[in-house]
Amino acid sequence: MDHTKEKIVVSGMRPTGRLHLGNYFGALRNFVDLQNKYKCYFFVADLHALTTAAENTDDLAANSEQMIIDWLAAGVDPEKCAIFIQSHVPQVSELTTLLGMITPLGWLLRNPTYKEQLNELFRKKYAGQEDKVAAEKMAMLSEAELSEMSSFGFLGYPVLMATDILIHKAAYVPVGQDQTAHMEIARDIARRFNDIYSTDTLFEPKPLFTSVPKVPGLDGRKMSKSYGNTIDLGEDPAAVRKKVMSMFTDPNKQRANDPANPEGCTVYAFHKIYNPDYQKRCEECKAGALGCVACKKHLFELMEKEITEFNKRRAFYESDKALLNKILERGAQQARESAEATLKEVKKVMKLL
Repeated sequence: MDHTKEKIVVSGMRPTGRLHLGNYFGALRNFVDLQNKYKCYFFVADLHALTTAAENTDDLAANSEQMIIDWLAAGVDPEKCAIFIQSHVPQVSELTTLLGMITPLGWLLRNPTYKEQLNELFRKKYAGQEDKVAAEKMAMLSEAELSEMSSFGFLGYPVLMATDILIHKAAYVPVGQDQTAHMEIARDIARRFNDIYSTDTLFEPKPLFTSVPKVPGLDGRKMSKSYGNTIDLGEDPAAVRKKVMSMFTDPNKQRANDPANPEGCTVYAFHKIYNPDYQKRCEECKAGALGCVACKKHLFELMEKEITEFNKRRAFYESDKALLNKILERGAQQARESAEATLKEVKKVMKLL
């Protein structure tokens, strides 16, 4: 008997804006694959969004809803996994408080992602200025100013993240090879809790490494909302076509029949994703057998069918709010039942019951 389906996987996304193709290929397609292999809990991390933008919640609910619609359109199936909003599971907040009681402050202050997130906040504050300027201003901040930029929730978000995982006794958390440090604190907290209370209540999750294609932005940098270089999920095909035609190519290719270096070309990076014959395109590019305009037009032709079909599925879910609410309530109920069982165990070993 295959017991893989009995193992639990947990993953979530922060609803900070529209999802884009980088999110789709980096996470959503993996969600669809994982739901067929494991018992999965996929959640919209709205509480996590508050850790860096508690003063700006006007779009939080709408972003959460749009994210769920994107998930469903991508093939995340509520019949195969639990789909829910993080804040709809109050047990998460309660367990975060309890685990915060045994988490050393030093762990949080030394967390490398803490400084990364501070830098990200700073980049947003000084958007449009050179990274060097932002870095210089960051370096000049006093400890008091750093403290003012931060908050209890911002500093303690790793405990919340650990709770998301531990409360469902996840065996695995899907991560990229460069993200293992992000979940180590969850393992540390589980181990510390079990040591303090001489129990095995909390599981130490393992990373589930995922292989994802590199999806550059329109300008060749990493696709990111903060860079304004994305192709968003649900975009109109005409808008996508315009963006594809604006993609960066090899600057050394001045004429259509000039040879070029495809490895430095954003268009070719997308051909690797959408074109089964991308290696042939690579040779054509090196030989100067195809101009950039023709190459871009071909790329959009490859993308258009998938984009159109995705948008149709998206429109179906977007038009049926009752169905969305039903899916979210069902997922939240599944998550609450799982979370409540763990919370009761934790409170019992802490002698709170």
